[in-house]
Order: sequence, then C-alpha cells, then structure tokens
Amino acid sequence: MHANVHRTVVTAAVAGLTVTLLAACSSGGGPAAEPSLVPGASSGGTLKIGISFDEPGLGLKSGDGYAGFDVDTATYVAKALGVPAGGITWVEAQPADREKLLADGSVDLVFATYSITEERRQQVDFAGPYFVAHQDLLVRRNDEDITGPDTLNGRSLCSVTGTTSAQLVKERYRGKISLQELPRYSDCVTKLADGEVDAVTTDDLILAGYAAQKQYKGVLRLVGRGFSDELYGVGVKKGSPDMVTKVNAALKQYIADGSWERSLKKEVGPSGYAIPNPPSPGV
Repeated sequence: MHANVHRTVVTAAVAGLTVTLLAACSSGGGPAAEPSLVPGASSGGTLKIGISFDEPGLGLKSGDGYAGFDVDTATYVAKALGVPAGGITWVEAQPADREKLLADGSVDLVFATYSITEERRQQVDFAGPYFVAHQDLLVRRNDEDITGPDTLNGRSLCSVTGTTSAQLVKERYRGKISLQELPRYSDCVTKLADGEVDAVTTDDLILAGYAAQKQYKGVLRLVGRGFSDELYGVGVKKGSPDMVTKVNAALKQYIADGSWERSLKKEVGPSGYAIPNPPSPGV
C-alpha cells in the first residue's frame, strides 16, 4: 500500500471514530460523562428521589420513563454517590408536598425546580444551587399587551400552589391581579391555551419547557423579562450535613465535566432558551 493511500485510510478511520464518539456523547438518555465517586461515597445502595412528573424539559414522566434536566442532574448525582440508575426510585414531588416528602422519609432527595429560600431552610437542608432561574410569564403568542406583571392589572394569572412564584404575586400584586392557584403547571398551561387565563407565571426554565412542546409552538410564547432570581437547590432532610456535602461535590463535578451544559442544551435548548453560566454549588 502506498504511503499516501495509507494516510487516507487512517484519516478516514480516525474521522469515522470521531463521528462515532461525538454521536455517543450527544445521544439522548442523560449526561454522557460518567461521574467519579465523591469522597465518602461507596458503590451500591438505593435512593428515592422526588421530581416533577409534568414539567417538560425538567421532570417529565412518559410511560415508564423519566426525562428532563432535573432527571439528568439527579441521575448524575446518584451515580456520584454510588447509586446506579437502576437503584433510583422516582417519586412525584408536587410543589406543595416537597417538605413533607423529605420530613417523613418518602424521598431522600428532591430535584424539582426547588427554589432555595430562608423560609424553606427552616424545614429542609439544601445542596446547590445547580441553576439560577428567573420568574417570568407565559402568554398567548398574539397577546402583545402583556410585557410583564405590571401590565396584568385586572387580568387573570395562573400559578401553582406552594411555589415561590405564587407567593411573590400575592405579595407584590395583591388586589391588582386575579390569581388562580392549581396543583400542576400543565393545568395552568392548558387554561392559557384555551383562553381561560391570560398568563401563567413560574420560572423561565419551566415555561421554556412548555413553550418548546410541539402542541404549543406558535401558540404560546415566553415574555422574556424575568422579575426574580430563583436558585434551584437539592432538597435534603433537615439535619443531614454529610449528604449536603456529598451532593455539592457531585454537582461541582457535574458542572465541571460539561454534563450540566449538555443536558440543558438537549432539554431546553430547542425552545431558544439562552443557556446561562452555571452557579457555584455550596456557595
């Protein structure tokens, strides 16, 4: 074989291997990188993890499967704690139930767009943050009059019971906005699409997940003017400093090896949501 032919074959083989590796890294099913065990962790065991079941792009149950950024994050953290994906039991954690689920041992950890607040710190411990979202509005695409909460006077808004989003609206806009509180975000989004409410409010990342759904493309839009900072934390049972330390170590690894960014691009990137810089867990 001539040298130039040999080089061509080798180049083609390397290119093929590169494509194969890139395809493997970018395929679905969660973060591509496998984490190392964090200090103090050992292989084996199980975890019960609370997630949302109806938040597209974040925590969504479909048949027997679970997908979304929170699911990817929880799976990665569990592996870094020594628990394989098969050792995870997924539990639905609706916003109003998260503290109770941790307190009574129904779950070990909560990854459910769980904003860290001082009030909640009285009941649970938090690792993180692992994402910083901003409260925003989802509206019908042709409703140009709504540009922020100040333009909702006399109009109807929907949010979910037990969330910081609902609490903020009640504190800042009491008497100006008609607020409906429902158990699930999907209930609010359905009412918005059907014209029964004028807007839905929660974190922009959650709203971006809904806006990216096939049935809502061209129907609903994110206003894109965040009016609060929401630091997503991992809920841990109160009085569990060792677990908090381990989860923070896992989250730092998750961000550092690129798995954090890959998951966000896969899950919410298609909506046009701009991926922000990562936060610093444990700070």
